[in-house]
Amino acid sequence: MNERGVFIVSTKPSVMLMKGRRSRLEEGHPWIYENEITKQQCEGVEPGDLVEVRDHRGMLLGTGYWNPASKIIVRMVAYETLEAMDTAFFCKRFEQALSHRTRFVKDNTSCRLVYGEADFLPGLIVDRFSDVLVVQVLTLGMDKARDAWLPALIEVFAPIGVYERSDVGVRTLEGLEERTGVLYGDCPRYVEIEENGLKVQVDIEGGQKTGYFFDQRENRASIAPLVTGWGARSGIKLVEQSTDNGERMLVPVNAKGNTVTFPYWDGATVLECFAHTGSFTLHACKYGAKKVTCLDISEHALETAKHNVERNGFTDRVEFVAADAFEYLREQVKGRELRQMRAIGKESSAKIDTSIPLTTEGRTWDVIILDPPAFAKTKRAVEGARRGYKDINFQAMKLLNEGGYLVTASCSYHVRPELFLETILEAAKDAGKIIRRIEWQGAGKDHPQLAGVEEGHYLKFGIFEVRSRNSL
Repeated sequence: MNERGVFIVSTKPSVMLMKGRRSRLEEGHPWIYENEITKQQCEGVEPGDLVEVRDHRGMLLGTGYWNPASKIIVRMVAYETLEAMDTAFFCKRFEQALSHRTRFVKDNTSCRLVYGEADFLPGLIVDRFSDVLVVQVLTLGMDKARDAWLPALIEVFAPIGVYERSDVGVRTLEGLEERTGVLYGDCPRYVEIEENGLKVQVDIEGGQKTGYFFDQRENRASIAPLVTGWGARSGIKLVEQSTDNGERMLVPVNAKGNTVTFPYWDGATVLECFAHTGSFTLHACKYGAKKVTCLDISEHALETAKHNVERNGFTDRVEFVAADAFEYLREQVKGRELRQMRAIGKESSAKIDTSIPLTTEGRTWDVIILDPPAFAKTKRAVEGARRGYKDINFQAMKLLNEGGYLVTASCSYHVRPELFLETILEAAKDAGKIIRRIEWQGAGKDHPQLAGVEEGHYLKFGIFEVRSRNSL
């Protein structure tokens, strides 16, 4: 539109939105679906190339890359005319992304550097593991632009190597094949990073996604208050005693009056399910846990977790269990209920069925951590996912010691925060528990949330104190 209010006809490739479809774009959502377009002028344009986006009157709204084979036909990259996504364009966006991490992420030597749409680069993920970058390319437009963004990555972040982990099924929706391999420099398979003062080994080739989940960094640190303050339950108290040189100091003493020498006497017993590389296990040990059970169904994941535990000097406090978390929790609940029935029978002198043998199951913990993979990858899977979340949270609550803490998360975008919270409340009701919310958070600050883009708000993380109704 010129200064007289007259629209200027553009000869550039463009798509025109239907009337009424403009507001969502102006609210910040960068996706345009095929059913939102009333007209396309894309003759001679290759899929993945840039096109202008205009409203139904012809007014320019911005520029995005176009893929007619995808349901998301245009993904916005600029809200003005953009001639090309060249190296200079990517350098500017990468510098902006780095500026955000420098300001808000305390230790950004290892973190998510580029988070797709939230960093105004839809379809591109970049994680930094010390001196190595791991990229994930999800869309055709970004795949075609690799000769522009790769030199920009090298210029702005100066890595020793860049490795691609585009082995995700969503690429098929863009007409792309899965792809992995070295893009630049030296990329050792195993890279050691530091998170919250802990040493963590990352498998950039065989680990899940890009090799590690940075999104829970702040959430992992938030469990610190949960894992100490449990000694009194074991009858341990601090007593003032005199040392050999006459000084007075507080010493832990058990119910029999004996000095307790175990340094983690005040720590919690912790169960981490779906442990992956054992990141919550490491944090629980760092903050003073007495004993941690680290559980995952993957032997490969547990091998990495074992390495991380050894690297940080926590071996004497961690046991590893290779099992399905659902089955493991159910078996522990069964064992506990059987023991409770036997105990009640003895107290009431009732006849006890001893034909059912007692098992080693029936353990309880002070803190239970549930950080499962996504249960719902589509809307159709939500109901099944909800049943899964209710099941594991229900079982976990039954295995917590009185007043213990449930740490629970969901990374299923389609299970919205209010639905996840509702599911936890239903699990508590059925388990006969009253829960008190301590934390309710999302992903960390290296995963910024773009207002108006609900798809980026996928992670739900909560900490709840759990008490039995009949104890209050």
